[in-house]
Amino acid sequence: MEQVLKLTGRIAFWVSVISSVLVAFVSYRFVPLGVEIAMNFVSHNLAGNSLALFAHIAVAPVALFLMPFQFMSGLRRKHPPLHRWVGRIYVVAVVISGVAGFQLAFHSTAGVFASAGFASLAVVWLWTTLGALYFALTRQFARHRDWMLRSAALTFAAVTLRVYLGSSMALGAEFQVAYPIISWACWIPNSILVETYLLMRGRRSYLLTNQTM
Repeated sequence: MEQVLKLTGRIAFWVSVISSVLVAFVSYRFVPLGVEIAMNFVSHNLAGNSLALFAHIAVAPVALFLMPFQFMSGLRRKHPPLHRWVGRIYVVAVVISGVAGFQLAFHSTAGVFASAGFASLAVVWLWTTLGALYFALTRQFARHRDWMLRSAALTFAAVTLRVYLGSSMALGAEFQVAYPIISWACWIPNSILVETYLLMRGRRSYLLTNQTM
């Protein structure tokens, strides 16, 4: 059973790595195509809100691309300075794109429910990432790893959002109906999965400790 869990974990990790990197690169399709063609559902922000728009769509993919590399133990162990610098860039990218995303949330054309979902995502994303930074600076590395997992789950919302959006379009769902639901669904299940994992890992550690006493 232990081997099955490890194999499942490795597969899940590499699926997340590949999907994060691919989505990060695809996110820059607005460079050759333009925002109106590549991301027409946010193109209304070009009129009077372009700074926040470009701060988000240009910087958020950086955080998404860098996120998986922070969990590669070999990189962290063999090249700790590189790990720290990648972490710093990741935090800066989250802060810039998170603040911009919070501002953009209130300009959503999908209604108040969608605005609340994306604004909440931005706040929790900033909170978990800055929490991870705090625990790293105070050398509480176990807690740092836990909070980075929470931050990563929210960064991965960029992937799950596209999966849900693409699926809803394939099923013929109306954008105005699907998008508000996706604004919450793209990140809450991710966070629940991480919290469940942390809880199970904590219980397993507790049981192993008591067995050896």
